[in-house]
Amino acid sequence: MLRIRMARRGSTHRPFYRFVVNDSSREPGAGNVDEIGHYDPCKSPKVLKIDVAKAEAWIRKGAVPSERVSAFIKKAKATAK
Repeated sequence: MLRIRMARRGSTHRPFYRFVVNDSSREPGAGNVDEIGHYDPCKSPKVLKIDVAKAEAWIRKGAVPSERVSAFIKKAKATAK
């Protein structure tokens, strides 16, 4: 099953997140299927960039976003209008 989730990067006390599409049956060290955006909460203002078209395409293909990712996708859609 494909999942859209946030992958944490960065150093201690300086998180940086990527929105990635993963296959839940793959090993934890396996690579991502696709990267659809990023989020940096440490910058002012916070940086949120998601390719909404890619996210919707993956959802149509059966990928299930986490609760937090679906909230960020809604936020990105609202700011894009």
